Amino acid sequence: MTLVDSTDNVLMVHAYGWAMDDPKRKLYYNASITFVSAVVAIVIGGIEALGLLSDELGLNGGAWDAVAAVNERFGLLGYGIVSLFMLCWVGSILFHRWRKPAPLGR
Repeated sequence: MTLVDSTDNVLMVHAYGWAMDDPKRKLYYNASITFVSAVVAIVIGGIEALGLLSDELGLNGGAWDAVAAVNERFGLLGYGIVSLFMLCWVGSILFHRWRKPAPLGR
């Protein structure tokens, strides 16, 4: 987990450094990263809450077994989250390279 956290930290330092070069880029990047972070937090919190509910109430079956399986593999979920943030960064870079510049004077 330390490797995942360190990788995420290095990625985010480079991503924010890239975003700070242009005020418009900074605004869009911060908005998209904040949105992704909020969605990730809600998903992780929901999985944790459902797992606790399942454990405390002794629930099992299709959906509850799936929740238990995800709770057992939180390390893989962490890799997925780091990959998601990397994908957002790469997507932002590609978006800013390929977008058409606004015409001057209009």
